[in-house]
Amino acid sequence: MKKNFTKTLALIAFTMWSSGAFTQVPPPPPSGHGAGGNQPADGGGAAITGGIGILLALGGAYGGKKLYKAWKDKNEIEE
Repeated sequence: MKKNFTKTLALIAFTMWSSGAFTQVPPPPPSGHGAGGNQPADGGGAAITGGIGILLALGGAYGGKKLYKAWKDKNEIEE
């Protein structure tokens, strides 16, 4: 009973916290000569391809480590 209450309380707290993250107002439009409407900022658009490649490589290495450990433990049990 206490375990379910703790999980429910944590879920409610997380939901309330995450909904607060979306309540921020959007930034005002840029001001200046010729700036009209909702235009993107100059220089925006960060490249994420390098980060994705690193995360995929680290995930593959971690998965390989887990598979090797499982294979090693299985062979030790059989001997």
